[in-house]
Amino acid sequence: MRIGILTGGGDCPGLNAAIRACVFTARLTYDDDVLGFLDGWRGVLEGNFVTLNVEETQDLLPAGGTILGTSRTNPFAKPGDVDRVLASLAQYEVDALVAIGGEDTLGVAERLGSFNVRAVGIPKTIDNDLSGTEVSFGFVTAVQTATEAIDRLRTTAESHHRVIVCEVMGRHAGWIATYAGIASGVAEILIPEVPFDLEAVCERIRRRYAGGHLSSIVVASEGALPREDRELDSAKQAGTNVGALDAFGHIRLGGIGVWLAEEIEHRTGYECRATMLGHIQRGGSPTAYDRVLTTRLGVEAVRAVHDGDFGKMVALRDGQIVRVPLSEAIAAKTVDLELFGRVAQIFLG
Repeated sequence: MRIGILTGGGDCPGLNAAIRACVFTARLTYDDDVLGFLDGWRGVLEGNFVTLNVEETQDLLPAGGTILGTSRTNPFAKPGDVDRVLASLAQYEVDALVAIGGEDTLGVAERLGSFNVRAVGIPKTIDNDLSGTEVSFGFVTAVQTATEAIDRLRTTAESHHRVIVCEVMGRHAGWIATYAGIASGVAEILIPEVPFDLEAVCERIRRRYAGGHLSSIVVASEGALPREDRELDSAKQAGTNVGALDAFGHIRLGGIGVWLAEEIEHRTGYECRATMLGHIQRGGSPTAYDRVLTTRLGVEAVRAVHDGDFGKMVALRDGQIVRVPLSEAIAAKTVDLELFGRVAQIFLG
């Protein structure tokens, strides 16, 4: 059998480990040929690939990034591109695809199923927003990175008696902010699922200062927005909801942290600074947890291919690796408000 592998969407710790697991399983267990398509779906469109063997992938387990490259190419965005994908797969005699990505990359794989493209998905997203799996690989590493950064911000905030706003990734789901916020004991956690009352945030910060806590850390997801219409308009003007659309129609976010810092300083009189972690969360070596998870997912993905179980995503549920329909898997998963309300809220303010 000839299997194609691609990595799409934003890069993420563990992508190389997932590639390694797929290649080892395909080559050593089934004696498959493996093609690695370059730069996500763009590589399939353009017929750009490399041959993957055990020798090229054996040292990838701790390596960050993806040796195959990635992009946000969407074959359904332009007329004729689906036909190019089908022609490319036929030309290179690809029997099945393993698509490693988030909702957009796997959404393409799911739609291509109606064109008889045989695909299996592996969930990759630091946002942890795929409903089909309890945890997507890359999330735990991103949380660890954010937590370590917040721990460092705390010491400088305490030294200067400042408020520091730390903006983390999370377009529609605030999993990174929630987990990193709980892990680092911050004063405020602002997530997309719960529009925030800015004046209430400022009042809690004032109370902290009055109570002798002369610094505060506010963690905000990039997609967090205030409740009030007036403040919402201001946030948009600050750049949190404006920017070029990608091939999947997503607006580039970023900027809520700067806007928050300015508003908090203006309203409270306390010196406030903003830090945007940005792509630091995506880079670097995966944690031990993510290395094991990606290995398990990669092995199961190739097994699913050989079982002919296409149109599925391999996923973690109750500690086991299972297969779920791609149509179910790519639905959005937002933060558990039980966790946010009953646990995180106790320690805030």
